[in-house]
Amino acid sequence: MDFIYENDFLLTAAYFMIAIIAIVISLVIFEIVTKYKNWVQIRQGNVAVAMATGGKIFGIANVFRFSIEHNDTILKTVVWGGFGFVLLLLAYFIFEFLTTGFKVDEEIEKGNTAVGLISLFISIGVSYVIGASIT
Repeated sequence: MDFIYENDFLLTAAYFMIAIIAIVISLVIFEIVTKYKNWVQIRQGNVAVAMATGGKIFGIANVFRFSIEHNDTILKTVVWGGFGFVLLLLAYFIFEFLTTGFKVDEEIEKGNTAVGLISLFISIGVSYVIGASIT
């Protein structure tokens, strides 16, 4: 395993693969927890879903960016990145819980771009807070 750490190209490729796998896994999890089918809605042109999904992708990538930057092993990077993803998922549930006047998932599925935009910025903003706390 040391040969990966000694070669910047291999290390970059390893982190790249970890980030891609993490994004795919987290998008599958988000697909399960949302009430709508993300990729069906995006294919149909639902901009609100695209914004919310894009925010999640950015958020996950940003958490892993901080995790890569602040950890010296691939294992620590994966653990901290995974923990950051759990916190992003928690933020999603808190957002849904705190909006008592409407259901976030329903509004996004209906194409409410205002809710999609807020969802995007929550994912991005929270990812910076999570990332700043990663050690």
